[in-house]
Amino acid sequence: MALKLYGLPMSTNTTRAIICLHEKEVDFELVPVNVFTAEHKQPPFLSKNPFGLIPVLEDGELILFESRAITAYVAEKFKETGPDLIRHKDVKEGALVKVWTEVEAHYYEPAVSPIIYEHFVAPFQGKEPDKSVIDTNVEKLKKVLDVYEEKLSSTKYLAGDFYSLADLSHVSETHYLMQTPCASMINERPHVKAWWEDISSRPAFSKVEPGMTFGKNQE
Repeated sequence: MALKLYGLPMSTNTTRAIICLHEKEVDFELVPVNVFTAEHKQPPFLSKNPFGLIPVLEDGELILFESRAITAYVAEKFKETGPDLIRHKDVKEGALVKVWTEVEAHYYEPAVSPIIYEHFVAPFQGKEPDKSVIDTNVEKLKKVLDVYEEKLSSTKYLAGDFYSLADLSHVSETHYLMQTPCASMINERPHVKAWWEDISSRPAFSKVEPGMTFGKNQE
């Protein structure tokens, strides 16, 4: 039975899970959830994720939510196929993958997400972008990217000289960031820029990128 992933390709969290599934060469069914009609807040979906957020992964009787938990599960269950995204045979390397995945979740994403919201979601909802929100989070992101620039000056990827979940977790949100004036923050840091060009050119992401368009009919 193929895995089922409930979500939308335009969602950064859904796309994080989809990229991982493609990296691990896993057959799955993408089940669209119409967030524009609040389908994710209705009882059938809430029975899968009581917090009413996408994505949700269904593997037989197992139901998982939270995109980073989903990617960790997929990377572990299908460790024999595709790249080793969690370095399960090397405890130290695996620990570094966890560290930088946590960095993405607690430092990078909280700064990038409001910028993406103001540039894409607010206009989509007919609102004017809040420049003060953008400016505040640009300053936060600059500090995070300075740390990344230093780290990536000594290793090709965040956890070492190997591609892992730590890098994969950044792809979907950075894709949107690069479509804003804030792309300069990536481009002006040579090691970060080289890293981004590398992780965004992988075949797994090329399969997902066409669907990452705000305003596109996702039903």
